[in-house]
Amino acid sequence: MIATILSLLLSAGGVAQSHTTAGEIEKLVIAFNQAYERNDLEKYFSYYAEDVTQWFATGRVSLADYKKDWYALIQGGGGVEKNALSDIQVQVSPEGDAAVATYVLDVVTRQVGGKKTKERAFETDVWYKRDGKWKIAHIHYNAKEVP
Repeated sequence: MIATILSLLLSAGGVAQSHTTAGEIEKLVIAFNQAYERNDLEKYFSYYAEDVTQWFATGRVSLADYKKDWYALIQGGGGVEKNALSDIQVQVSPEGDAAVATYVLDVVTRQVGGKKTKERAFETDVWYKRDGKWKIAHIHYNAKEVP
């Protein structure tokens, strides 16, 4: 009987911790995407783990190449004009040290030269807690241009 009660209490604590962690990740996802929308590249890239893996429509992209492309876009007069986030869902690992966030993005980007592109994207971010800090360890970004 006592073992059953202890087991229930411990599992309830795990559920509460998972809920708290999910809320923390959701706040990080929002802040990460706000930095993207503001074209605050220093803040935006601070969420990435140095060993991040990324899948985009073009295939695997290194963090160094991704940074180079974004800095060139901003320096050339381009940038994100809109990054509307919706349908955020977060799953937390049983150990509480990893989380997966999935969400939808409606993005408007001004290219160098002024042309604007509009996309509907579906993003998956994998977050790891390392040395007490949450960092994005993997991103899968699947976007489709929309009229």
